[in-house]
Amino acid sequence: MGTLLAFSMNVTALSFPEALLLRKVMKPKLLAAYFGIVALGIIGIGILFNVLLRN
Repeated sequence: MGTLLAFSMNVTALSFPEALLLRKVMKPKLLAAYFGIVALGIIGIGILFNVLLRN
């Protein structure tokens, strides 16, 4: 269940069209930090759900 949740959040949060839109208002370093933090958060949520639902 956690993998499915992480994948569905990833599809919307880290999409190419979103990167194109955010590139107009963010500098490249900030955009990379945004995508890195969001990706780590999504991975963390997926792992957390997998651990919680296993018990």
